[in-house]
Amino acid sequence: MREDIRRIQELMEREGYVTDRAVATSVYLATSLGKPLLVEGHPGVGKTDIAKVLARVLDGDLIRLQCYEGLDATTALYEWNYPKQLLHIKLDEHSARPVDQREADIFSEAFLLKRPLLQAITHQGRPPVLLIDEVDRADEEFEAFLLEVLSDFQVSIPEVGTVRAAQKPAVVLTSNRSRDLSDALRRRCLYLWIDYPTLDKELRIVRARVPGLPERLALELTTFMQSLRRMKLQKTPGVAESLDWAAALVSLHASHLDAALVQETLGCFLKDEADLRALSARLAAGELAALASPLG
Repeated sequence: MREDIRRIQELMEREGYVTDRAVATSVYLATSLGKPLLVEGHPGVGKTDIAKVLARVLDGDLIRLQCYEGLDATTALYEWNYPKQLLHIKLDEHSARPVDQREADIFSEAFLLKRPLLQAITHQGRPPVLLIDEVDRADEEFEAFLLEVLSDFQVSIPEVGTVRAAQKPAVVLTSNRSRDLSDALRRRCLYLWIDYPTLDKELRIVRARVPGLPERLALELTTFMQSLRRMKLQKTPGVAESLDWAAALVSLHASHLDAALVQETLGCFLKDEADLRALSARLAAGELAALASPLG
């Protein structure tokens, strides 16, 4: 088993996802036990990337359901292609066939628009990876519906019948903890918490994901971001913002950080006006050296 976990970690690293033993173990257990993996953590720490990398490691398709407030079962599961049905009815209105046969035609699979959950259940070939992204943004009613799907991987379509998965997809759910998820959903999942990375891990991530970044600049940037996360900000920047900023600095051919460069590129990693003002004030006061030191 230890060899399998190490292999998972190596494969994820090979796909550009800098990971650790805890993440690799969670991914291994989720795939070997056939259980959904619930990944929680701060925004921008790489939760969604776990599903993307897992799909590449397993050589399967990634099917993504992006959750939002008001998402309902129909949108996530299936809809009927009404324009196509109406066209078929119009073309078939002079047919001599019985009405019940014509009705059966327009409520057949040919007129079914499969949304992510049904796509995952009916997928052919290698099992896909189903990413249910930001599940905390959906409401409790949708969460209850999701429990049924994740329990049996089957759905009932009144006009078609029960559709069962021939093979279970690997399932990854992510949450930014904007609301508490139910205990029932948590019990059905393995759980993984991803925190902000340490300095060493973030440095490895930036080196791996941003080619051409000078070594000195990589260290200065990651140290600076670590210091920012110790400040009381409205929107703390995650690793995603570190990568955006690093790519921007490479594009600008920068070799090191200075106050002017940081000031000009604040929008790469800060996304709140109050945070911009607070950091601008500290830069104007000559505090860049303190922010760019390991002690912050």
